[in-house]
Amino acid sequence: MADYIYLLENRLSAAQQAALLAVRQVARAKGLTVFLVGGAVRDMTSGSPVRDLDVVVQGNALKLKKDIEKAHGVITGEHEAGQSLFVRFPGGVRMEIGSTLSATYPKPGKPVFKPATILEDLRRRDFTANAMALSLNDGSYGLLMDPLNGVADIENRELRLVSNYGFIEDPVRMIRAARFMARLGWQMDEKTQQRYETGKQEGYIEAMDQFHRGYETEEIFHEEDPLRVLQRLEVEGWIKHLFPALSSSKANVAELERLRESQMQLEMQGIHPEAAVANFPLVTAKMAPKDVAELKKSFARQGFVAEIAALDGEAKAFAAEFAGKGAATPSQAWKLLHSAKPESVLWVAHTSKNAGIQAKFKSFFTEWAQARQKIPYVLMQEMRIVPDLPIYKELLDKLFFELMDGKLSTVEEMKAYLEPYSPPAPPPPIHLRRPRMPRKDAKPPKSRKKPVAAAEGETIETVAAADEAKPAAAKGAAPAKTPVPAKAAAPTKEAAKKPTAPAKAAAPAKKSAANGKTAAKAPAKKAASPKKAATKQAPGKVAAKKAPAKKTAAPAKKAAPPKRAGKKAPPKAAAKKAPAKKAAPAKKAAKKGKPAKKPAKAAPKKKR
Repeated sequence: MADYIYLLENRLSAAQQAALLAVRQVARAKGLTVFLVGGAVRDMTSGSPVRDLDVVVQGNALKLKKDIEKAHGVITGEHEAGQSLFVRFPGGVRMEIGSTLSATYPKPGKPVFKPATILEDLRRRDFTANAMALSLNDGSYGLLMDPLNGVADIENRELRLVSNYGFIEDPVRMIRAARFMARLGWQMDEKTQQRYETGKQEGYIEAMDQFHRGYETEEIFHEEDPLRVLQRLEVEGWIKHLFPALSSSKANVAELERLRESQMQLEMQGIHPEAAVANFPLVTAKMAPKDVAELKKSFARQGFVAEIAALDGEAKAFAAEFAGKGAATPSQAWKLLHSAKPESVLWVAHTSKNAGIQAKFKSFFTEWAQARQKIPYVLMQEMRIVPDLPIYKELLDKLFFELMDGKLSTVEEMKAYLEPYSPPAPPPPIHLRRPRMPRKDAKPPKSRKKPVAAAEGETIETVAAADEAKPAAAKGAAPAKTPVPAKAAAPTKEAAKKPTAPAKAAAPAKKSAANGKTAAKAPAKKAASPKKAATKQAPGKVAAKKAPAKKTAAPAKKAAPPKRAGKKAPPKAAAKKAPAKKAAPAKKAAKKGKPAKKPAKAAPKKKR
């Protein structure tokens, strides 16, 4: 749904969108639902140019005739049996407004129509690619209805009959198939092709009525390349059933090619003329006047005949205005080209022999449009002229015309021109900073160095002495690679019962040596727990004990444990906790022959 809303807004010209909006408003005022159907939906889906619009309403479309005229639509013809109106809207927009109908065929080529829903209307159409509809109603705008899977045939670029009896019921569909194949370059699917060949052999075309003969003949002139379509219909043998005097050999081929080039150049500059009026005199250039007059009478839209007759007069009036003082400057000529009737502009660009007019058209196609590239978007941004401003689009047009006329050639001139449109600079932003109030429960900032916590039973003097001894111990020892454990294991009850301080002090030393690490807090915790050990040992000796245990983990890691400390059996709880696997680093250190500074020796000697 969103995809088709995008296509409706971007694939249609501004004039086509305005025409659809006018029809939507008329249908809403009458309480009718309205849908875009047929070739317009097919062309939008396939990416082809949208040439004309087919719209249906759920009601009698003939009753909308006066309302359409009030909406600036010109009625060019009508088909009473099919309840359809042929309308021309400003900007060269062709539209067919019909009713949603179902059709039955008691006889070939003679349908009987009845009011129906939109889905029933789609199932009576010719090919699946044309049996799709887009809702134009407010509640379901852009909703696609495709009951016969026409999207798949569009992807395959195939024409498939809606009904197996489509060519028998309405033989004009064979001519449409040839016309669509010539225009789009598609092919019929296998079964449709077989029925097409059967229809040609059986002569189904004889049942075609007069209205459709004139309608299909007129459609040749509305084609983008009428000569190619005409040649295809001649090959298929259908021209003799439409209008035998019409032939590709009687067309002015060179002028038709030039006309197409002029049309393409105008479309590139935003002017979209309907080339059918200009195609007619060139396709029938070598036909007899009598045949031309008869051909015009056969057309289903007599309004198209009136447009052909008025072409020369409207073109002369436009040429006089275009060569006059009202179009002296490039900007004036540009505005006149975009406000005039597109068909008149195309015919003057193609047929005028005036040198001044041709020079203006040459500048229009090549030079004038380049002025848009000189618009100073960066300068406008610096001057705060942004797309959000209400006057932005209008200002771009003014700048474009000023640059086209060569009035703004320097940056200073552009800045002076833009100054009145520049909005004032906004005031600087005010930053209100609130002072930070200290918290009542705010904690003091933590220092980067982690404080050494006193172990259980450790005095402040012991920790201070250990800190003083750190530099001395660090000089002769390599730094430890492994981190110091945070907390030593608490002694068990059995170890607490034994009063001897040396045994308690030796156990942590042996344990740390076996692990290859020197515990910082564990030795101090176990050695200082008895009161006698705290009183007898001097602070200096404790510092000597602690210094290698805290930071100089390398000697303890690489040195073997002392023999006396190894002979003494540790407490059961300590022996259990020390894993056997961690003794490997101590053995390796002993093999290397490095002396182990172990403060655990001092405790037993002093006791003796």
